[in-house]
Amino acid sequence: MTSDVVVNVKKKRITEILASGKRTDGRGLTEYREIQIESGVIERAEGSARVRLGKTEIIVGVKVGTGTPFADVPDKGVLTVNAELVPLASPNFEP
Repeated sequence: MTSDVVVNVKKKRITEILASGKRTDGRGLTEYREIQIESGVIERAEGSARVRLGKTEIIVGVKVGTGTPFADVPDKGVLTVNAELVPLASPNFEP
């Protein structure tokens, strides 16, 4: 029952926003935030970029290295992916 109430409150709020023609930050429904893209922002990375979307900023970097294959799979490579997020990135993120 509680979830039904929450869903109905959310639906009502979304309907109100659509009827007003404005987003909660004041932009119109078809207006987008300013986008800025820069490349090569990390000198020690093989590739990098900074993207700004309104007040949101994302920095990405790509590092490449070679190493010795694992003994049990000498003809296979390895790809390692890491993500480093600040605690403000998401309420679900645990540092």
